[in-house]
Amino acid sequence: PTLRGKYRSRDEDSVVTEAERLAAAGVRELLLISQDTTFFGVDRGRRGALASLLRRLNQIDGLEWIRLLYLYPTTITDDVLDAMAECDKVCKYVDLPLQHASADVLRRMRRPGQRAAYDKLLARIRARVPGVSLRTTFIVGFPGETESDFEQLCDLLEEVRFERVGAFTYSPQEGTAGALLDDDVPMPVKRDRLERLTELQRAITAERYERHIGQRVRGIIDRVDEVSGETVGRLIWQADDIDGISRFDGDAAPGSIVDAIVQDVVDDYDFIARIVHVHDSPAATPRLARVGRSLPVMAAATTASYGR
Repeated sequence: PTLRGKYRSRDEDSVVTEAERLAAAGVRELLLISQDTTFFGVDRGRRGALASLLRRLNQIDGLEWIRLLYLYPTTITDDVLDAMAECDKVCKYVDLPLQHASADVLRRMRRPGQRAAYDKLLARIRARVPGVSLRTTFIVGFPGETESDFEQLCDLLEEVRFERVGAFTYSPQEGTAGALLDDDVPMPVKRDRLERLTELQRAITAERYERHIGQRVRGIIDRVDEVSGETVGRLIWQADDIDGISRFDGDAAPGSIVDAIVQDVVDDYDFIARIVHVHDSPAATPRLARVGRSLPVMAAATTASYGR
């Protein structure tokens, strides 16, 4: 908030209206993201607004996947988890920025969380949303981070076993509280810790993904390679651009929702799957000009998000 300003939630009806227009234009997957997605509506005095929104979006014809991104760990409530578990179009996928595991580092970051609270939260998410995929992000080399602090972070990865992790080296950003601290972790140490964390999580992700081999899973087709003719898309655990891709054996048009049997995991992050059923196939390329609102498509940037 010190950089982006106070929270300002959109009106729930306006979000639903935009989603209906997007669906009418052919959009199949909707991503909900904000500075703190689980805080939606609270600034308007509407606790429980996000769960209500998910249930309303779940009823929109044409939408097939609804994915939540950036759920703040201190604001995830049971009603949101229950809506995620109950709504068939809401992806069982939780992306939350934990940032670190060491109480000392979190305190210097001015983050309210701590390891014991994280353990309870993650256990609660997995209990209330069976089959959920957990993704998080961490910063290494924050001012004052010791080797012991970093080892606590690695211990968290080992014990929780997230499906995916994005990792970054700290750099001071003007206007933040961290920029006032002495950036005392040398860059070679930061890079070494980033590499160690990345390699640890690479093995964990591969292990978590390999347990899906042989399973029948829902997927979405993003494109058909113009040169090779290969069908490329994602399985339910993969957010666009940050969680790898899936290569499908079988034919389906972009935008199709399919069932596929997971056959293999390649490069630790990507899947190979065989299409066994196409639920539907879009009749034409979406024409967003019909929705009656300017909806710019912006190029995505994923700085230091590992695996893709």
